[in-house]
Amino acid sequence: MTVQSPKSPESAGETDRTKPVVDWSLAAATGAFLVRSGPVVPRGEADTAVTELRELTIPAEEHVRELTGLGAGLPLLPGEVVDRPAWVRSAAAGLDSLTHKALARENTPFAPVLAAGAGVQTGVVLSFLASRVLGQYDPFGGPEKEGQLLLVAPNVVAAQRAMNVPARDFRMWVCLHECTHRLQFTAVTWLRDYFADEVERLVGGLADAEGIGDLLGRLPDTLKEVKNRRNLAELFQSPQQRAVFDRLLALSTLLEGHADYVMDAVGPAVVPSVATIRSRFTERRKGGGLLDRLLRSLLGIDAKIRQYAEGAAFTRHVVAKAGMDGFNAVWTSPNTLPSRAEIADPDAWLRRMGR
Repeated sequence: MTVQSPKSPESAGETDRTKPVVDWSLAAATGAFLVRSGPVVPRGEADTAVTELRELTIPAEEHVRELTGLGAGLPLLPGEVVDRPAWVRSAAAGLDSLTHKALARENTPFAPVLAAGAGVQTGVVLSFLASRVLGQYDPFGGPEKEGQLLLVAPNVVAAQRAMNVPARDFRMWVCLHECTHRLQFTAVTWLRDYFADEVERLVGGLADAEGIGDLLGRLPDTLKEVKNRRNLAELFQSPQQRAVFDRLLALSTLLEGHADYVMDAVGPAVVPSVATIRSRFTERRKGGGLLDRLLRSLLGIDAKIRQYAEGAAFTRHVVAKAGMDGFNAVWTSPNTLPSRAEIADPDAWLRRMGR
């Protein structure tokens, strides 16, 4: 399926003294070259899928606003429907924008070689993800870097066919999830800058680490915590990095779980087959061959899947006890976001909020 392609990332803003650690243009080109083609779809079916996905984003966001109470008065905008290579290019551009400050270093003779190597590696990862992502709201993407909602048409069609669920229902269901993400960042005005600042702290801290000596010095304490941490990256973080990581993990879990809750809670009047779709989609998330499962584990995708369930459980619990207005207190400020511990214990967050 061939659809509109966003522009590749540009490097016009780079200074003479600093270059990005990752060559994002090369990452985009590598990922777009390596990504597998989508399913073979008759032209009429492809055109219907693209048209419906673009058109459904507006009523989907209306339903999300009605349920959540977020976004009143904001413009209702259609999403952008793309193919897999276009998603790769857009993802690379968004990552470039998000990490530009943190992932910059002095321009040394070896910098271009190192950046090219990182670009190729990043492109390989993006090519793997590009065949799995159904949609995405990138708060740092788009021509003006002000946010962009993307729907990956070939992946939506492939998933719908594999699960054998009604096409229009599934497209609406996906749009509900992605429009919830768009509202999170557009209705909660401080969220975009907060997220960018936290990512810069985390990435900048990793880039400025004191090297192998610092890691070895922390090794005894690190080994004691192996059973309590979820992934290898956490084992070698400083206490400061770990605190930022925990905040970002809690935020990501909240955002994904909230979107998962909304896409199901909107109800069968909007998506008549929602129960069937959810059941089959949950099973599909567990699938894949040995290599696929290994890659998913290495890339943190399995951890991401857990986030959906944990964040949705937090959202359901809080809404059941405090109502949607009570839940929406999470969006008041960074201080009202649930911590990583509170995601697992929503009653603790409710007590802290006095609810």
